[in-house]
Amino acid sequence: MSTRREQIEDVASALFSHRGYRATSMRDIARELDIRGASLYAHIPSKEAVLASIVERAAERFHQAIQPIAAGPGPAAERLRRMIAAHVEVVTSGRERAQVFLFEWVALSQERREQVARSRDAYEDHFTRVIAEGIAAGELAPADARMAAVFLLSAMNALAHWYRPDGPLSPDAIARQYADLFLCGLDRGQPQRAASATAGGSR
Repeated sequence: MSTRREQIEDVASALFSHRGYRATSMRDIARELDIRGASLYAHIPSKEAVLASIVERAAERFHQAIQPIAAGPGPAAERLRRMIAAHVEVVTSGRERAQVFLFEWVALSQERREQVARSRDAYEDHFTRVIAEGIAAGELAPADARMAAVFLLSAMNALAHWYRPDGPLSPDAIARQYADLFLCGLDRGQPQRAASATAGGSR
């Protein structure tokens, strides 16, 4: 059974993800919970505190899912596949909370934003490091590892906007397609093919 705090965060996540943080009031949250505003304040001191808690919990889930894989053994390409699957799982298993973490965190106060930014940078670093290891090992084509990580994360984070549990693709299928698209794009033969296509298109 969920606690009242979890219920508040679930409702707030739904409202923040659909309406946006700024367009949602504490009264809206209380109304959805069918409680008085005063009762809501007994559990949470402010709307920003709700947002901060949602963001912090989501960040923890992402880090816990990815860090052991990134730091673990095995070829970089295989670890990237598992990291992609883990990231997709976190987003799809709690889409509204993930959407709030990914896109509404900018509404936090400056000090809290700075903390979240550091956490997001550290998370991105996991992907950057594994991609760089793959490049150094010759598994992946030479590329800007950080740019590749940003590209991959941007694509996966968009899931929070369009994924639906009743859609045609399961989270596993989505993860496999993302991994295939990304890793084939970093295939060692790809730069030559891309260069050839570019030259052909310029004539």
